[in-house]
Amino acid sequence: MTRQSVDFAPAKLYSPLVQPLAFYSTNGSAPLVDLRQALLQGQAPDRGLYLPQKFPHLTAAELAGKPYPEIAFEVLRRFAVGILDDATLRTLCTDAYNFDVPLEKVYDRVQVMRLDRGPTASFKDFAARMMARLIGRFVRETGKTLTILTATSGDTGSAVASAFHNVPGIRVLVLFPIAEVSDRQRKQMTTLRDNIRTIAVDGKFDDCQALVKRAFADPALSALPLSSANSINIGRLLPQAVYYFHAAAQLGEPLVIAVPSGNFGDMMGAVFAREMGLQVRRLVVPVNGNDEFPRFLATGRYEKIEPSRNCLSNAMNVGHPSNLARLVAIYGGQMDETGKLHRVPDLFRMRRDLFSTTVSDDQTRATIKQAWAEHKLLLEPHGAVGWRGFLDYCAAEPLGDSPAVVLETAHPAKFPEEIERLLGFSPEVPASLTALDKLPEDFDRMPVDYGQFQKYLLSRYA
Repeated sequence: MTRQSVDFAPAKLYSPLVQPLAFYSTNGSAPLVDLRQALLQGQAPDRGLYLPQKFPHLTAAELAGKPYPEIAFEVLRRFAVGILDDATLRTLCTDAYNFDVPLEKVYDRVQVMRLDRGPTASFKDFAARMMARLIGRFVRETGKTLTILTATSGDTGSAVASAFHNVPGIRVLVLFPIAEVSDRQRKQMTTLRDNIRTIAVDGKFDDCQALVKRAFADPALSALPLSSANSINIGRLLPQAVYYFHAAAQLGEPLVIAVPSGNFGDMMGAVFAREMGLQVRRLVVPVNGNDEFPRFLATGRYEKIEPSRNCLSNAMNVGHPSNLARLVAIYGGQMDETGKLHRVPDLFRMRRDLFSTTVSDDQTRATIKQAWAEHKLLLEPHGAVGWRGFLDYCAAEPLGDSPAVVLETAHPAKFPEEIERLLGFSPEVPASLTALDKLPEDFDRMPVDYGQFQKYLLSRYA
């Protein structure tokens, strides 16, 4: 038995002549929904993940010279047709993206895109801020209250908490593994109040994610309107397609893109952009010690890592990435939420399009030192995994004159102890992080026990 979807349909919808884009579930047995329903439900009622039935078309050439909020508008309006009018969506994009998205030249046509200039100094700000504005608007239209459950391995929780803080009609509950987030990552979540609550789980990120997914499918919680701000929600992925168009509009095409990957939401943003029309020469997908994906790509056999391995790049400590179900579907296969392959994807095409490698903690540390020594390029552990993966790709397939972009996904100041040990100095702390040390924390603590989690939800939110 699966959770029944909650009716969030507002009394009056924006109704243009064009039919809204339809989204289907990767598990194949849930009804089609529109963008509003997909965002508000999060996970499909058959436990699958939503994907657009078809991808609208857009080229990077159409975006040349446009500022970031306008690029976001052009990308997202193609998915929001029939749901939001252009004026409303443009206002939301301008409000969400009021910070820089710099490209830092390293050498030749190779650049690092720094996605760490938002309010929580993480790439998760890009998706969370847009998602909060969209869901906040949709919830206001219904006049109801929505509870958002989010599991985090580091940066997702802080970005979601910040983006949804004091959004009317929305309550947020964030679960995080107590021993696997940095002090600053934790404090970004646990120092907020009002509609934000956090639970420190005595387990791994995969345990947190499993608790959240089980709650969505629990009939005992069917009367409790729940959604997700994890990348199981399509609302997280669509805004992440934007910055790849932003990079290509400045650097040219076909583009080599290197994305440090954990739950694979960020790399799926690149896949979405490619499916829309972005010319991608190769998508480089480096991971940390949780190497289930490069092994799958090499062998065609998928084996989860249970429990996930605790690595220096903690936000990537994922032993079973949820978004593999979406990637497999794009390539013609089917994978359910447990990781079982019901239909094998086109591995030939996947190997042609994707390059994946594993980066150990020792390699991560060595890369931070090497990047600084050779290029004065300051990286934190996640960006270092991305940079090392890019170098591995260049060793296997010479870059030539292709433009390339490597993603730096978090600000180095989130990992000051590691930077100090490796480079001998502490990174400059952005204003968004400076006040954290003085703020009091408040969070609950819980073992990996679904029964206890269910009681918590019912007692607090029912």
